[in-house]
Amino acid sequence: MKYLHLIGAALFRSKLRTFLTMFSVVVAFALFGMLDSVRDTFANSGKTVEGANRMIVSSKLSLTQMLPASLEQRLKTVPGITRVSTGSWFGGYYQDPKQFFPNFAVDPDYFLMYPEYEVAPQQLKDWQATRNGVIVGESLLKKFNWKVGQDIPLQATIFPTKGGNTWTFKISGIFRAKDRKRVGEENSLVFHWQYFDEANDYVKGRVGWYAIAVDSPDNATRIAKAVDALSMNSDAETKTETEAAFQQSFVKQIGDIGKIVTYIMGAVFFTLLMLTGNTMAQAVRERIPELAVLKTIGFSNRAVLWMVLAESLILVIVAGLIGMVAATVLMKIVATISGGMMPISGLGKNTWLLGLGLMVAFGLLVGLLPAMRAMRLNIVDALAGR
Repeated sequence: MKYLHLIGAALFRSKLRTFLTMFSVVVAFALFGMLDSVRDTFANSGKTVEGANRMIVSSKLSLTQMLPASLEQRLKTVPGITRVSTGSWFGGYYQDPKQFFPNFAVDPDYFLMYPEYEVAPQQLKDWQATRNGVIVGESLLKKFNWKVGQDIPLQATIFPTKGGNTWTFKISGIFRAKDRKRVGEENSLVFHWQYFDEANDYVKGRVGWYAIAVDSPDNATRIAKAVDALSMNSDAETKTETEAAFQQSFVKQIGDIGKIVTYIMGAVFFTLLMLTGNTMAQAVRERIPELAVLKTIGFSNRAVLWMVLAESLILVIVAGLIGMVAATVLMKIVATISGGMMPISGLGKNTWLLGLGLMVAFGLLVGLLPAMRAMRLNIVDALAGR
């Protein structure tokens, strides 16, 4: 701490250079914070207390392969399974293909399987009694200014009906996530699988997946093996997995988010390493006579080493913290603008810890070579300009 004024003077010797370097570090860590938050959100999707006793049964071959509807009754005979629900991806859009949102065909007891969503009892009854009824997430309803009782057309991208692509649904009710951190899940709608099965032109008696509730998470492995054994060696073999793993399978259809983030941040930090390292090297070269004077008046080699390293660490850590704070603010803005599609309220603990670790590592990396050069500096040669 007694050398802090010397470190500060060195940092602000060239104010513009220090500002530009810090700005680069701020941008790099702001990008890191935002991208890692997105990665962490996808990685942890579905890992909730409510879903701890649920598993998903899907095709072993591919998510695009549907399963026979007759499997439902056989699943109910497996010991340990307390409830079975069906789900199928529909893939329709409203007005414009760019206005994408998830929409599924489900069974009438869907909301018994997913108690983390709340629906008004009368609206639930109305939906169950309406053949083409839909339950719409509250966020989605607000986004399109829909009203309960309104008819809405969805354009099918996969399943035509009566030779065309327009499906007309009636909004019977609204569902709301009890946990407001999961408000992004309200950007979806569900309708009756029975209506889907009857009205689509191609697929009959098939479902996309089954959600099963088990009596205890401790029995999940045994139940999964028993379920998959039901279809072994058939043309519709199944894969039973946790809800979180199933959701990750959906995400990986657009790519491995973790690898994408790693590649992007690798490029960003490599550039940052080169830029900041060159800046520190240049700053030390400019101060060689000054460092020689410090050694002349009694500063040890070790003291000079730590002064240069501290300069590098302070620059990177201060700028990195500013970048991480900026990322927190930006992610809140993104979450608000997206209407909950990106349910990120800030940076997670793991992101902060990884970010802090990277700050220290990069501070040491970019400062090590200049610090070693300063430590080994020969006073006579330095003062002579050699």
